[in-house]
Amino acid sequence: MASAEITKLKGLLRDKALPAGTSLDQRRALMEKLSFRVAEDIAMESVSVNGRAAEMLRAPGVDGAQVLLYLHGGGYVMGSPNTHRALAGELSRAANAAVLLPDYRLAPEAPFPAAIEDAVAAYQWLLTQGQAAQALAIAGDSAGGGLTVATLIALRDRNLALPRCAVCLSPWSDLACSNASYQTRAAADPMITPADIAMMAAAYLDGADPKSPLASPNRADLRGLPPLLIHVGRDEVLLDDAIVLHEAARSAGVASTLEIWDDMIHVWHAFHPMLPEGRQGIARVGEYLRQQWRDKAA
Repeated sequence: MASAEITKLKGLLRDKALPAGTSLDQRRALMEKLSFRVAEDIAMESVSVNGRAAEMLRAPGVDGAQVLLYLHGGGYVMGSPNTHRALAGELSRAANAAVLLPDYRLAPEAPFPAAIEDAVAAYQWLLTQGQAAQALAIAGDSAGGGLTVATLIALRDRNLALPRCAVCLSPWSDLACSNASYQTRAAADPMITPADIAMMAAAYLDGADPKSPLASPNRADLRGLPPLLIHVGRDEVLLDDAIVLHEAARSAGVASTLEIWDDMIHVWHAFHPMLPEGRQGIARVGEYLRQQWRDKAA
């Protein structure tokens, strides 16, 4: 049964839905404006990663022995460390790990594969800082969830040491946008419309093939990737993207765990200040990451 908080949030999101024709600049500004504040006890350090700005966040007691590389969502055209700082801080707390939050390049100014190049560079930077690959993990939400898997593929294909595991929150992992849930869950999803996501795909791809494995990891050879945790809400158009990603991973021999949360919307974790299920989702991600690191150390 849906909680009162998620029911209220769905109504609020529908009431505040952006009208057709809202420009990308307006969307970016609104996303920045509506971001939650990071908790006061989260330590934030500005760092430069191969010339790109990034932030390292640490919850109290975190020593940095393990680091989570977090790739923010926003359809490859929006988002920044500012928009995802609050979520990254709580993931640091839940996982007892430092979180590196890079400000990767966005489309249309920097289209595919710029985001992948920046994510790979951020991971390599962590390795140059003395972090062992098995003490690292990669996670991301929405476009950042698809980017997480694309980054793993790029790392594997470059014969680089892979992280211990990865987490995908409501991943957008097929930019062809052809899965059935784009239509069957459209009425239930208060956040994403097929028209909006098609616009973002076109801006990011800039004429590239949407079926390219690095653009759409659902269509890639996923053999050799580390364990995955995939979260998706039943009430979002990206439901089938997550299911297909999980099935492709399992078919390739990847230890993939798919968790479909009833009544949940796109990246409900980000609404943790007002949503109990958001806090529960973050706690589950933290539990998964800690267990993966413990298993490796054992």
